Amino acid sequence: MTDAFLNASPDERIALIEARLTASLAPLSLAVRDDSAQHAGHAGAAAGGHYTVTIVSAAFAGKPRVARHRLVYDALADAMQRGIHALAIVAYTPEEFNESSI
Repeated sequence: MTDAFLNASPDERIALIEARLTASLAPLSLAVRDDSAQHAGHAGAAAGGHYTVTIVSAAFAGKPRVARHRLVYDALADAMQRGIHALAIVAYTPEEFNESSI
Protein backbone atom coordinates (compact mmCIF):
# COMPACT_ATOMS: atom_id res chain seq x y z
CA MET A 1 0.00 0.00 0.00
CA THR A 2 2.82 2.44 0.76
CA ASP A 3 4.06 3.08 -2.79
CA ALA A 4 0.51 3.09 -4.09
CA PHE A 5 -0.42 5.52 -1.33
CA LEU A 6 2.51 7.86 -1.97
CA ASN A 7 1.81 8.00 -5.70
CA ALA A 8 -1.97 8.30 -5.38
CA SER A 9 -4.19 11.32 -5.90
CA PRO A 10 -6.05 12.68 -2.85
CA ASP A 11 -9.23 10.78 -3.82
CA GLU A 12 -7.25 7.59 -4.40
CA ARG A 13 -5.60 7.96 -0.97
CA ILE A 14 -9.01 8.12 0.68
CA ALA A 15 -10.10 5.03 -1.26
CA LEU A 16 -6.96 3.17 -0.14
CA ILE A 17 -7.57 4.11 3.50
CA GLU A 18 -11.19 2.99 3.21
CA ALA A 19 -10.19 -0.31 1.58
CA ARG A 20 -7.60 -1.11 4.24
CA LEU A 21 -9.95 -0.29 7.13
CA THR A 22 -12.82 -2.21 5.52
CA ALA A 23 -10.65 -5.30 5.05
CA SER A 24 -9.31 -5.18 8.61
CA LEU A 25 -12.27 -4.02 10.69
CA ALA A 26 -15.44 -4.73 8.65
CA PRO A 27 -17.02 -1.40 9.62
CA LEU A 28 -20.76 -0.84 9.61
CA SER A 29 -20.04 2.81 8.85
CA LEU A 30 -16.86 4.50 7.69
CA ALA A 31 -16.08 8.10 6.77
CA VAL A 32 -12.62 9.33 5.80
CA ARG A 33 -12.02 13.05 5.40
CA ASP A 34 -8.86 14.62 3.97
CA ASP A 35 -7.94 17.57 6.18
CA SER A 36 -4.59 18.24 4.47
CA ALA A 37 -5.62 21.62 3.02
CA GLN A 38 -6.25 22.94 6.54
CA HIS A 39 -2.61 22.23 7.42
CA ALA A 40 -0.85 23.60 4.35
CA GLY A 41 2.29 25.48 5.26
CA HIS A 42 2.85 24.08 8.74
CA ALA A 43 5.90 22.01 9.64
CA GLY A 44 5.46 18.42 8.53
CA ALA A 45 2.62 19.13 6.13
CA ALA A 46 4.73 18.20 3.12
CA ALA A 47 5.59 14.84 4.72
CA GLY A 48 2.10 13.44 4.28
CA GLY A 49 -1.61 13.94 4.52
CA HIS A 50 -3.87 14.79 7.44
CA TYR A 51 -7.01 12.68 7.75
CA THR A 52 -9.99 12.20 10.04
CA VAL A 53 -11.52 8.73 10.26
CA THR A 54 -14.92 8.10 11.81
CA ILE A 55 -15.51 4.37 12.02
CA VAL A 56 -18.20 2.12 13.52
CA SER A 57 -17.17 -1.50 14.03
CA ALA A 58 -18.10 -4.44 16.23
CA ALA A 59 -14.34 -5.08 16.46
CA PHE A 60 -14.19 -2.25 19.02
CA ALA A 61 -16.58 -3.94 21.48
CA GLY A 62 -15.10 -4.17 24.96
CA LYS A 63 -11.96 -2.25 23.98
CA PRO A 64 -10.85 1.07 25.45
CA ARG A 65 -10.15 4.04 23.18
CA VAL A 66 -6.40 3.38 23.02
CA ALA A 67 -6.95 -0.22 21.86
CA ARG A 68 -9.45 0.94 19.23
CA HIS A 69 -6.99 3.47 17.89
CA ARG A 70 -4.28 0.79 17.83
CA LEU A 71 -6.51 -1.39 15.62
CA VAL A 72 -6.92 1.50 13.18
CA TYR A 73 -3.19 2.33 13.24
CA ASP A 74 -2.33 -1.34 12.69
CA ALA A 75 -4.61 -1.50 9.65
CA LEU A 76 -2.86 1.55 8.19
CA ALA A 77 0.66 0.77 9.46
CA ASP A 78 2.62 1.18 6.23
CA ALA A 79 0.80 4.37 5.23
CA MET A 80 1.29 5.78 8.73
CA GLN A 81 5.04 5.42 8.28
CA ARG A 82 5.33 7.05 4.86
CA GLY A 83 2.12 8.70 3.69
CA ILE A 84 -0.06 9.81 6.58
CA HIS A 85 1.32 12.64 8.69
CA ALA A 86 -1.64 12.94 11.07
CA LEU A 87 -4.72 10.84 11.75
CA ALA A 88 -7.67 11.83 13.94
CA ILE A 89 -9.80 8.82 14.89
CA VAL A 90 -13.37 8.62 16.16
CA ALA A 91 -14.12 4.94 16.82
CA TYR A 92 -17.52 3.64 17.96
CA THR A 93 -19.09 0.28 18.57
CA PRO A 94 -22.46 -0.07 16.80
CA GLU A 95 -24.25 0.37 20.14
CA GLU A 96 -22.33 3.54 21.00
CA PHE A 97 -23.00 4.98 17.56
CA ASN A 98 -26.73 4.26 17.83
CA GLU A 99 -26.86 5.88 21.27
CA SER A 100 -24.97 8.97 20.07
CA SER A 101 -27.27 9.38 17.06
CA ILE A 102 -30.45 9.65 19.11
